[in-house]
Amino acid sequence: IRELADRLDTVGCPVRRLDHVLVTHGHLDHARSAGILSRRNKELTVHCCERLMRNRSIARARRLARLGVGRTTELVCRRGVDTAHVTPVKIPHDADPTVAFRIEAGGRRAVVITDMGHATAESARALHDPDLLVLEFNHDTKMLAEGPYAEKLKRRIAGPLGHLSNDQASEMLALVAGPRLHTLVLAHLSRTNNRPDLAREAAEKTLAELSASHVRVLVADQDEVGPNLQV
Repeated sequence: IRELADRLDTVGCPVRRLDHVLVTHGHLDHARSAGILSRRNKELTVHCCERLMRNRSIARARRLARLGVGRTTELVCRRGVDTAHVTPVKIPHDADPTVAFRIEAGGRRAVVITDMGHATAESARALHDPDLLVLEFNHDTKMLAEGPYAEKLKRRIAGPLGHLSNDQASEMLALVAGPRLHTLVLAHLSRTNNRPDLAREAAEKTLAELSASHVRVLVADQDEVGPNLQV
């Protein structure tokens, strides 16, 4: 929570100014601080799928709201009249449910997809044609196979409910990208089983095949706050 608060301060959005937090799934690296954030800001609402409302990290939230998979929810800002519309889309992962988010406001669309076991056309249709796309490029298949992880963990990561390889992420990118896309963020890279240059190479190859080489490609870093992005 301390690191999260510091990073929010860095981008000019301290905890006290947060209105809404969206939780993709119940694994601790995604849900651990949601309830604590809510305790620090009594006006903040944590949104998640119904089954996650019983998650120990989430259940402590002061204000908790249910998201229906495939259903659009309006999020209202406390300051001003701005609103956003968020739609959770189910994706395959070994924490059920896990969702990606389509977030729309002011005629613009951001899509966030991480922790996905394999690319699916059904999910891609619901997430298609964002202006800004955050997409998991978790591992390089060869690096994972030859790396130090235990075989059981390798099978989990590479399995259909694990994480997207660079090749699988490129497949999902080809399905999701449309003419509106201007910025792509490569996210959730493994420090052990991937390299930024390999992920970028895979993404840029796919963008070139889509005649979309103009798209700005950024690689997210686990230890640094990235630039503020305009959707």
